[in-house]
Amino acid sequence: MKTYGSIEAGGTKFVLAVGDENNKILKSTQIKTTLPDETIKKTLSFFKENPVDALGIGSFGPIDITPDSPTYGYITSTPKKGWTNYNLLAKIQKALNIPINFTTDVNASAYGEMILTGEKSLVYLTIGTGIGGGAVQNGQFIGGFSHAEMGHQWVKRHPDDLDFKGICPYHNDCLEGVAAGPSIEARTGIRGEDLPDDHPVWEIQAYYIAQIAMNTTLSFAPDQIIFGGGVMGKPGMLKKFSKILSRFSMVMFAFQKPSKIILSFHISKIMLQQPLETLNLQNE
Repeated sequence: MKTYGSIEAGGTKFVLAVGDENNKILKSTQIKTTLPDETIKKTLSFFKENPVDALGIGSFGPIDITPDSPTYGYITSTPKKGWTNYNLLAKIQKALNIPINFTTDVNASAYGEMILTGEKSLVYLTIGTGIGGGAVQNGQFIGGFSHAEMGHQWVKRHPDDLDFKGICPYHNDCLEGVAAGPSIEARTGIRGEDLPDDHPVWEIQAYYIAQIAMNTTLSFAPDQIIFGGGVMGKPGMLKKFSKILSRFSMVMFAFQKPSKIILSFHISKIMLQQPLETLNLQNE
């Protein structure tokens, strides 16, 4: 029986797993993302103890996913200390000497959702420490000279948030700058998980997240938009976000059959069936 490995290389943690040909996870672990040498040493140790026939890597970015580029396999201009211009793929390839597929973390998540759901047209969006998205249409990733950077699109500012500069080191108040998890603490001085559910900042977050759902629908018209990440797990966020999205009437007028919005978590899924005004929540 062949076994396959996966690395979800996140900015906070690396999730390592081994599975079989039936997509059954045989073993998994998590390690903290520290400096590259320490993190990769622990990663290689796991796969030397649990050998696999091939490996898939979904990495935080920006990364170079163009095979004929001289920096293919690199984490490039990330602000994460120690990881700028780091040749992640070559380090692992040289040590393990097996076939490896390399893409973004959100592309990998989109691919996994495609395999899980059978949908060939979907977009996976994560709203957490950072914001990113991966799109699949007709079973293929969307991209050209590079991967998409959906988290850095521009959004309309919330009326009560105009004085907030934003936290993106490149654009200040792009989507990631105003809606990623760390933006909550930057505004309030309190980590998001410690804020009450009725704090006004959650309405602001929902306003921005609804915009990326609207933009994604208008840009890609996917059958499904799948949200992950810690911010979306906040109790009440789904209803706040859905209520605001229903007010963006252009989405409803543009499409007779809008995208299904799904929250994706390790343990459970909640599906929101359209039209959004009905808020018809059901367990899947």
